[in-house]
Amino acid sequence: MGLGSRSVKATARKRSAGPQAPAEAAPADDAAPSDQRRGVPSVDAILRLPAGRKASSRLGRPIVRAALRETLDGVRADARRGAEVPEPEDILARALTVAARDAYGIQEVINATGVVLHTGLGRAPMARAAARAAARAAQGYADLEVDRDTGGRGRRTAHAERLLAALTDAEDALAVNNGAGALLLLLAATTQARGRKDVLVSRGELIEIGGEFRLPDIMAASGARLVEVGTTNRTRPADYERAITPKTALILKVHPSNYRVVGFTRAASVSALRPVADRAGLPLAFDLGSGLLQRFGDVPSEEPAVAEALALGADAVLFSGDKLLGGPQAGLIVGTRSLTERLRRHPIARAVRLDKMTIAALEATLRLYATGHRTDLPLWRMLDAPQRSLIERAKALATVFRPQHAEARASEGAVGGGSLPGYALPSAELVIPSGSPEALANRLRVGRPAVFCRVNDDAVAFDLRTVPPGDDDRLIRAIRYALAAG
Repeated sequence: MGLGSRSVKATARKRSAGPQAPAEAAPADDAAPSDQRRGVPSVDAILRLPAGRKASSRLGRPIVRAALRETLDGVRADARRGAEVPEPEDILARALTVAARDAYGIQEVINATGVVLHTGLGRAPMARAAARAAARAAQGYADLEVDRDTGGRGRRTAHAERLLAALTDAEDALAVNNGAGALLLLLAATTQARGRKDVLVSRGELIEIGGEFRLPDIMAASGARLVEVGTTNRTRPADYERAITPKTALILKVHPSNYRVVGFTRAASVSALRPVADRAGLPLAFDLGSGLLQRFGDVPSEEPAVAEALALGADAVLFSGDKLLGGPQAGLIVGTRSLTERLRRHPIARAVRLDKMTIAALEATLRLYATGHRTDLPLWRMLDAPQRSLIERAKALATVFRPQHAEARASEGAVGGGSLPGYALPSAELVIPSGSPEALANRLRVGRPAVFCRVNDDAVAFDLRTVPPGDDDRLIRAIRYALAAG
């Protein structure tokens, strides 16, 4: 009501204002759309096309409309530069490429890059038992936070945490949403008591994780104050001891899981830092990052195991669930009961808690370790596959194509995901020569199933270490389709 009254008064004032000075002419480029831009169809006009109505029904009108707006912005920008306006049907086709990705969301892909823990492709593929457990938790009600024995309130991560503690011989465990969340919680909980905020970290361990997230930034967000000790390449226990003051809250050791420092180097071990922490009455935490649960097979000794770190004296060990554990994304903490209880009571613990599907998948993954079925995890099947079997598969796939179109050869893969940097995995690849390898790789990425591969100067290569044998036929069909489309 009031808004209408103000509008009437404003109109009256405008009419009584008398003759107006002529408006200054706007620059020609902005005064009116060019002839080309006037030819750009509207969103509604395209949506009224038969193909537009069909796409709206299949993908959802809001999704198609948003994609059209984005596409038309590009068309108008091109028209401003003098480009010809495409036909409405062509504009719609271009928009549907974007709309389809949004409508269908995350899709299954074939990873033929040779990078086992490919962050862009979801890191560790989960075991079937874990995927089934997540689906069961999602499809109905679950006893997520109910104690069935008493009918009272339970702790949602209790089963997973008991499994973690049993597998690592820890007093207690805590599971949160990811590794950065676990570190944030640890830092906040240990530095917000008794006015102590200083956290000691070696200069050689100030890592940067994916997406340009750096350890000092996470520490600052938690309220902790970083105190650097030692040098980039050499840090001794005495460097930590000299840096301790009444404001020191925590000694933090960080495993450089996504890089290696070689040459004239030295790092203080957990066992060497334990006496330093004891003399100062400080907790000692070890952020392992990639998180090898126990010592397995041929894993290099430079990769520390969670159980070993605890045995050497760490009060808390932090690691990820979707790296060398082979489970869902999670941040896992094992250690002393007094420290994990302090973390559990902190307000941030609720902000970084896990959802029911992830908890179910994590429990199923840990049960595979507990029952001796680690090799049921796709991660370990890929890591343990002998090179000779991969070469045999590559040769078999190469025979499907004409000899001049494919060859099999030895290659090198990688663990990836910030794990075991500098260590190559002997592997095998199928190589398809191409005059336009980038274009062929692009057709493979947008196909169904999408295939991600390596691109060389004159060929595309498919590393079979990361392709399950059961996907060989699907890979062949995808390659044939991409070649034919080119």
